[in-house]
Amino acid sequence: MNPGQLTLLASTFCVMLTMHFSGQLLAEHLLSWKKPKEQKAIIIIILMAPIYAIDSFVGLVDFQGSKAFFMLLESVKECYEALVIAKFLALLYSYLNISISKNIVPDDIKGREIHHSFPMTLFQPHTVRLNHHTLKLLKYWTWQFVVIRPICSILMISLQILGLYSGWVSWTFTIILNISVSLALYSLVLFYHVFAKELAPHKPLAKFLCIKGIVFFCFWQGVVLDILVALGIIRSHHFWLDVEHIEEALQNALVCLEMVFFSAFQKYAYSATPYRDDIAAINVKLDRKKD
Repeated sequence: MNPGQLTLLASTFCVMLTMHFSGQLLAEHLLSWKKPKEQKAIIIIILMAPIYAIDSFVGLVDFQGSKAFFMLLESVKECYEALVIAKFLALLYSYLNISISKNIVPDDIKGREIHHSFPMTLFQPHTVRLNHHTLKLLKYWTWQFVVIRPICSILMISLQILGLYSGWVSWTFTIILNISVSLALYSLVLFYHVFAKELAPHKPLAKFLCIKGIVFFCFWQGVVLDILVALGIIRSHHFWLDVEHIEEALQNALVCLEMVFFSAFQKYAYSATPYRDDIAAINVKLDRKKD
């Protein structure tokens, strides 16, 4: 077997492992369906690893695809990332029994201080009090990325197909998306710091790292691969395969491998054990009443 076939075989095995771990965790939640509002958000987050793995595997199978094709695959991952970030915030709201739509904010958390840092202090006071309005603002800061990311993806793919995706256009979209995702992540970090004590039993840091870790590795290994290509360390030795396709293949193969570890870590961060414990406690109470 040549290196390409070995890479494809190893990636297939990695995708199957990712599907196994994620499917197992998904089944555990479905069998312990106690709190639908929380577990619906958890299921969407759990599916992030297999979706990334399958998306990258498709790119690896068709490694000679066009730029528009690879841009489409990348957009699928990033649009789902936007949805996951929004659902993660919704999960935190659920843990704290906060409902923005119903104007439900527990009295014991109202009035807490939120301390903004630079550059947000250019647009917001350094210190604000927590209330329904500020919580709604944090939600909007998160959801703007859910809206902006798909719109940018559609425009980018359309311009690529039309041959209008020039260098300055690429940089414009990069700046817009970086500002958008930074604002969304800032709101999550701010929310975590304000409610760190209440959220501690739910392992919020581990849950957040599952999401941000996937994005972090995908982004920075792409940067490293770009540098290696620029330095001539990664080069093409085939007349029918350029260096850009080799870089895409390496990126997709690495994502397939990494999703195995993240899907395994999700079994700890998003464990169904708390929901099984709730069901077991209810059954014990019912048995006692019968006795």
